[in-house]
Amino acid sequence: MDTFKFSVRSHDQNSRARIGVITTPHGVIQTPAFVPVGTQATVKSLTPEELTTLQVELFFVNTYHLYLRPGMEVIKKAGGLHAFMNWRGPLITDSGGFQVFSLGSKRLVNLAISESAVLDRTRFTEKLEKGKAEKAQVFPDDYRPVGQLVKIDDEGVTFTSHWDGSEHRFTPELSMQLQFILGSDIHIAFDECPPYPTNVEYARTAMERTHAWALRSLAEHQKLQTHGLKSGKAYQAIYGVVQGSVYEELRTASADFVAAHEFDGIAIGGVAVGESKKEMRKVCDWVVPRLPDQLPRHLLGVGEIDDIFDSIERGIDTFDCVQPTRLARMGQLLIHQKQSRFTLDITKKAFAQSFVPIDQNCNCYTCTNFTRAYVHHLFRVRELLGYRLATMHNLHFAVDLTRQIRDHIANNTFTEFKRAYLAGNRGID
Repeated sequence: MDTFKFSVRSHDQNSRARIGVITTPHGVIQTPAFVPVGTQATVKSLTPEELTTLQVELFFVNTYHLYLRPGMEVIKKAGGLHAFMNWRGPLITDSGGFQVFSLGSKRLVNLAISESAVLDRTRFTEKLEKGKAEKAQVFPDDYRPVGQLVKIDDEGVTFTSHWDGSEHRFTPELSMQLQFILGSDIHIAFDECPPYPTNVEYARTAMERTHAWALRSLAEHQKLQTHGLKSGKAYQAIYGVVQGSVYEELRTASADFVAAHEFDGIAIGGVAVGESKKEMRKVCDWVVPRLPDQLPRHLLGVGEIDDIFDSIERGIDTFDCVQPTRLARMGQLLIHQKQSRFTLDITKKAFAQSFVPIDQNCNCYTCTNFTRAYVHHLFRVRELLGYRLATMHNLHFAVDLTRQIRDHIANNTFTEFKRAYLAGNRGID
């Protein structure tokens, strides 16, 4: 298998929801699909074999983090990301842009740090150590602590490593080169993820820069793939990114721009950096109708239970989120009960003698082998197995929910299933 393609198998009659199949050199992805995040080349605490057992068909790896550690040379010598991780299935990598911007909580645009800011950095660090960072209001506007300095210009982004403060620079071309070395099945074009909230003027600037970078990303991608195919490498796909913050005029213009160019798929970006769920839904309503039906659509950074239903209903094919795995490590376990916001806090004393599964409607490894009391005990004594069992459960929950949704789309019962499920009743299985 050496191609990338997407085919739509079925449409829901009452919404934009659809069933499809993405074919990649490393396997197929049944859509709609929940995509776990494996930031550091691992979905935390789980092995590749366990992910396969959980029926995870695609997961997300962060270019920025792998670029810093272990570095591209290590991964290149290992034979690429798949070999390095011993993962045989499809992978998607981001451009590195989101991490660069999100780790720079206050941006420095075309400014240099002044000497006074360097002195103030020391004072800020002292305050941070005393737990008073939130009260520090005395520093110049261009101050950034080590690891949070970001300079944006039309050519690219200069930033300091959150590990050691060393300076680095990302451009669209470098981002494509890094993802090519990683060898992921799907690459994301380099984009500027605007802060939230932001005004329409800056959102427009970020969008226009994203469009310019999209063309540069696409040109570099095509050059790399041509070279790669000649040397026997399988084709790696590229998704363009729709930006524009929460402004309809910008989002629709960005959707039209990305749709007009030769991308293999389209990612909708900027939704997970502060906007409300209502705004996320509006963005999808504006954007999806303008996207080509024959291309897969990926929504970046969304994965709560109601978000899963809302995004699929609006025509999203894949979506990634850290939420299920992050919640698991906090002892927040996903369950089929709306009144608890679909989560159960296993760390509460009330579960110390609860000898039933986490969720009696779940058939994951955790629920079929262990009780709430045991998992509660593991969290109370901070045993690593507790985090693993919780992660297995939450990932199974998210993946299985999308499997159920696919079945209901095929049967044209998706709308009824969503209504019943979000009302607290599992509905039709």
